[in-house]
Amino acid sequence: MKRLAHELTLEGRPGAFAGSLMNSSADLVARAASGDQEAFRLIFERYSRPVVSFVYDLVGDRDLAEELTQETFVRAFRGLGALRQETKLSTWLFGIAKNVARESLRARVRDSRHVDLDDKSVLDLSDQGPVPVSQLLSKELNELIQRSLATLDEDKRLVFTLKVFQQCSYEEIADITGFSIPKLKTDLHRARSEMRRRISPYVRL
Repeated sequence: MKRLAHELTLEGRPGAFAGSLMNSSADLVARAASGDQEAFRLIFERYSRPVVSFVYDLVGDRDLAEELTQETFVRAFRGLGALRQETKLSTWLFGIAKNVARESLRARVRDSRHVDLDDKSVLDLSDQGPVPVSQLLSKELNELIQRSLATLDEDKRLVFTLKVFQQCSYEEIADITGFSIPKLKTDLHRARSEMRRRISPYVRL
């Protein structure tokens, strides 16, 4: 947190902005772009948790995910002037986070990938509704899910994570990834098929 705190003086005054959380994203962006650091703190408070979760699903390392989330918001803070009015803030932030995560993954050699799904409330593989965590039957199954997610190639893991874990629309995923909707639907179908094949003995699909 130190880097972003240095940029924005984010540390201290916990909850100081709770009364302003009803501000719309558009209002916050406009204020932050004009130099209002309080508005950007609100953006950070509102979006840092989903960004951390998203980056974690991509890189599989909690400490690294938090570090890359800081980098994401530093870049967002510096690039607010380039945010188009019609662009959804969360989509823009996920796009930055995707680039930051990919840069990190490509810059280092990874011996293994670990994805912890313990804190996920759903694992929606079938588009028929969420599968409660209580139906994840064992530690062995959870480890199987981790390994299965790690076997997906970068594009499929990215699309799967955005659709299944972040519940993004196809249009949002296309904006974040730059993929065409036919491509991301194909990647998502193949990713789901692979995950189903690996975990179907344990989860009602």
